[in-house]
Amino acid sequence: MKRLMSGNATLGEAAVLSGCTHYFGYPITPQNELTEYMAKRMPETGGVFIQSESEIAAINMVLGAAAAGARAMTSSSGPGISLKQEGISYLAADELPAVIVNMVRGGPGMGNISASQSDYFQATRGGGHGDYRTLVLAPGSVQELTEVMPLAFDLADKYRNPVVVLGDGMLGQMMEPVDFSGLKRPPDYEKDYILTGAKDRPPRKIHSLIFDTKLQEDHNWKLHRKFQLIEQNEVRHETYLADDAEMIVVAYGIGARIAKGAIKRLRQEGLKVGLLRPVTLWPFPVEMLQGMAKTVNDFFVFEMSAGQMIEDVKLALGGRGRVHFYGRPGGVIPMPVELSRIIARHYYQAQARGRKKQR
Repeated sequence: MKRLMSGNATLGEAAVLSGCTHYFGYPITPQNELTEYMAKRMPETGGVFIQSESEIAAINMVLGAAAAGARAMTSSSGPGISLKQEGISYLAADELPAVIVNMVRGGPGMGNISASQSDYFQATRGGGHGDYRTLVLAPGSVQELTEVMPLAFDLADKYRNPVVVLGDGMLGQMMEPVDFSGLKRPPDYEKDYILTGAKDRPPRKIHSLIFDTKLQEDHNWKLHRKFQLIEQNEVRHETYLADDAEMIVVAYGIGARIAKGAIKRLRQEGLKVGLLRPVTLWPFPVEMLQGMAKTVNDFFVFEMSAGQMIEDVKLALGGRGRVHFYGRPGGVIPMPVELSRIIARHYYQAQARGRKKQR
């Protein structure tokens, strides 16, 4: 049965159904409804909810719960995620699973509370200090949260690594019908590393302070090999009207929904435009883009930022094809009709260049 729920509430319920037992957070708009929802649901399911004294405290509570074997998560936005970065680096170094939700708002600095996609670099480049990566999932609808949240907990446990769910203020606040019947709780992995007391077993140690530089290097290469494995096995993406496209729009999250609306308009006008939506922002769908570049010359990147994912698109293409861009930073949310006009202009310019080259 479908229920009308906000993105933030859906995310919370999906986390509960995925086996989340511990939530630690601190209020910040536009994700406060998630914290409120978890304050109600955690006690109902026998879990733990703590509104911490700060974002720094919250992420370290997550680390402690993960070290004890719990499925733990936290959530925040913009400035709050910035404060959590040291703890996220510790989680990656300690190889502890955790889910971190970022409902992105306009930035930099305190910015505003409008939906934005300006935290792409922070999420996909690790964000904190040292050589590490976080898996990054970018849902595009409220219903998709029922798929992304169990996947996030599964990947966190499978690879013993933090997973970021990168939403935005619009996704968190919007109301849509949601069906949880298809949600599959991820498996419970054996956790032979957790700290539960050493009365009946040899002692264990979880730490990230390694004074011996050779041992630190060995640990970093171990992490690197794990990240390579993730890149090989965990790429996810969606395409839309891409089979015969002469121009591919690359967009993610809510931006991809806006792009779909624009592409529907353009198709009605006879323009062969399609969409590639990365679901995993890291690992990025490099091979998919490279395959498309064999038949498509023009790629149009749309982001609700001044341009961040465009760097990964260019890196993936490696100089093949032409890359166009349109962005709206600072929390401005364009309408599909606005985006369709911009895409159409670039499409016709690309067509004209092609005809000129043929002559």
